[in-house]
Amino acid sequence: MSNIEYLAKEINSRYGNIKRARNCFLYTARGVRLTDMYQEGGRAILGWGGGSAFTMFKNVMNRGITGSFSTDYEKQSVRAVQTLFDSCRELFYFNSYESALKAAVQFSAAGTTVYKPWNPVYIEWKEQESIVFAPALPWSQSIYIVAVKPAVVQKALEDGKLISSNQNIPAPLHAAIARSIYDLIAALSERQEKHWFIYDKILTKYWERKGPYLFPKVAKEKYSDFMLHCLNLGIVISPDYSVPSIVPFGADTGVFTALKNNPFEL
Repeated sequence: MSNIEYLAKEINSRYGNIKRARNCFLYTARGVRLTDMYQEGGRAILGWGGGSAFTMFKNVMNRGITGSFSTDYEKQSVRAVQTLFDSCRELFYFNSYESALKAAVQFSAAGTTVYKPWNPVYIEWKEQESIVFAPALPWSQSIYIVAVKPAVVQKALEDGKLISSNQNIPAPLHAAIARSIYDLIAALSERQEKHWFIYDKILTKYWERKGPYLFPKVAKEKYSDFMLHCLNLGIVISPDYSVPSIVPFGADTGVFTALKNNPFEL
């Protein structure tokens, strides 16, 4: 059983199925609101609703262009990625992080970087030759994108490198990816340190915060117990010790009162 499956099982056993999700909250069949700090490993960092990206997805879906043929929406996703990284890019799509990273390294072993919004380490993204990232779409868990500079792609082709597992993405997803990237670009300038540090008084006892990302101070061997302790208090944290939890943007600090009153022994 994977860590994610284990978390889902534990949520269900305590609170029943998730009936609705909005912003950074999950609403359960037993009428309990959970504060989500896992956020699908970052795919739901802009909220669970999908916002205008979901609207774009539905609009294009209604037009019936859901096949593997080419459409103008492919260009939209390319333009959005190029705007995000301020550089010309060609895009390749994969259904797992491992296959995306393998392809990115094939393009440029020394110039591959994994993108994380609000990265605590400054990186000049437009200078990176090959970038792996997951779009901020909470309902696209199996899509990973590799954005590569055209000259690097051309060099790989000249060297006879074969990039495997590149998949076709239907038009509705292209439209949603493009919209989600523009939403992310807007959020990058709106969300700042002042929106995250307000939770520090409680959270930094258990995590080291870097931007919105929370890295556990809890010992690895105690982490599973800590995850369940938080879940009992209505807080969903990352089920994987190596994947940071995320500050719940927009949540009232009161969501952590239960954790403050019921501390975990480090």
